[in-house]
Amino acid sequence: MQRLDGGSAVPSPLRGAIVALGNFDGFHFGHQAVVGRAVERARAEGRPAIVATFDPHPRRFFQPDAPPFRLTTLDQRERLFAAAGAAGMLVFHFDATLARLTARQFAEQLVDTAGAAGVVTGEDFTFGKGREGNVAMLAALGAELGFTAETVAPVTLAGETVSSSRIRALLQAGDPHGAAMLLTRPFAIAAEVEGGAKLGRQLGYPTANMRLGKYLRPRYGIYAVRGRLPDGRMLNGVANLGIRPSFDPPIELLESFFFDFSGDLYGQTVEVELIDYLRPEAKFDSLEALTAQMDQDAARARTLLSLRP
Repeated sequence: MQRLDGGSAVPSPLRGAIVALGNFDGFHFGHQAVVGRAVERARAEGRPAIVATFDPHPRRFFQPDAPPFRLTTLDQRERLFAAAGAAGMLVFHFDATLARLTARQFAEQLVDTAGAAGVVTGEDFTFGKGREGNVAMLAALGAELGFTAETVAPVTLAGETVSSSRIRALLQAGDPHGAAMLLTRPFAIAAEVEGGAKLGRQLGYPTANMRLGKYLRPRYGIYAVRGRLPDGRMLNGVANLGIRPSFDPPIELLESFFFDFSGDLYGQTVEVELIDYLRPEAKFDSLEALTAQMDQDAARARTLLSLRP
């Protein structure tokens, strides 16, 4: 998988690609259908498949003060796109210059950059200054500029359309299992493990502490989790996501304790999957009471994780 700059021409082996075009934040069921169709067409026509995405998310550009909302980092999307069969990820840097492009100018850039032979989008895809372009305009521009345009219908689950906004709502409600059904995998936070005050170590629960960065804030609380280490190992564990109300000053962190693990993770990037929500954060009057609750949380997390594939 090659990561490509949307402002530069892609290498010749990847030109003439079938391009799946969209934000694809979260890469959920619906996004997978779009990329899957692009990969299917590319294989049938003997062409490469490229996934074109935007970074930062256009919403961040137009609403810079909006709370964090991302479901995936670029690195996570790159791995997911590669697993779906794409040969490249084309990243359009969403800035004032890109925002000023008309629909025609953006379509022309897509041809100039990737030499796109075909473009696949969702039915609700819009593009160009003021979101003037829609899928009908994309098809018309494609006929003029030399590429085909195809749309993929929304995917529904339990009678509702699968969407990133629906996934965010489930995570904020403390339903990571529901979110995972729409994502087809658990929601995961990947970040570098930082040094801390070693309070968990004093309590017998040494934790890997991670900042949430630009990720959406799921409901604060205690979670059963799985962690993927840089060497590929998967570890079960329990984590506190929130501000640690029993300690001052309050610091927003994801603090994960991995069962049956001893080692130094400082400075390494770990990906933590939220599997089940156990309870809200709480403030305890003593360290003894906190430790007793942590013992209960760890035991419950072990049980729940043993039931999850």
